Amino acid sequence: MSIHLITGAGSGIGAAVARRLLDRGDELWLLARNAGRAKELADSFPGARTLVGDLAEPERLSWALGHQEPPDRLDSLLHVAGVVDLAPIGELTPKIWNQTLAANLVGPAELTRLVLPQLRLSRGHVVFVNSGAGLNAHAQWGAYAASKHGLKALADSLREEEHAAGVRVTSVFPGRTATPMQAKVHQQEGKPYDASRWIGPESVATAVLTALDLPRDAEINDLTIRPGA
Repeated sequence: MSIHLITGAGSGIGAAVARRLLDRGDELWLLARNAGRAKELADSFPGARTLVGDLAEPERLSWALGHQEPPDRLDSLLHVAGVVDLAPIGELTPKIWNQTLAANLVGPAELTRLVLPQLRLSRGHVVFVNSGAGLNAHAQWGAYAASKHGLKALADSLREEEHAAGVRVTSVFPGRTATPMQAKVHQQEGKPYDASRWIGPESVATAVLTALDLPRDAEINDLTIRPGA
């Protein structure tokens, strides 16, 4: 039985990944931003355990986890949580920049740092669910794309640094996926939302599990997923 720590399990891709892993009998630890959210996750995923820590406040993660009992070892750390706010560069305030970078980049970097000993012990796997915006930036997407480009750089550096320790690192770059975040994006864009046009969260979950389950003689570094015809 493998042990996984997942962020963003409350909805969308994170929920789909968590459900698949739980259904096959793996042990799940779910990161929640507060105690109320932790209870919701525990109710949604019976048998899973929770940790409370807010990625939007990365400077407090060490203190938060230090007052709890994280698992002694981890087979994977799955970064799925993220935030998005669309606006032209000329209208993005420092507050939006800081919130976006904290939740999408600095928080994941700090969480990774804190659990690297457990991952090294198990020769584990870090998966960053990135975005197509982590490869190409478009108008209105400046803050989000910058955070996701940074997340790719984080993954690439981590992969080289931890290769000798046997830790695998994968970046998954989904295109538009039918999630609550996508509904919010369409609202910000002023466009009607039709979930049937986009990738299903289950399809991205399949890609994540494919990377996790790959035999130890290979590693998927980068995996791009796009909506089908």
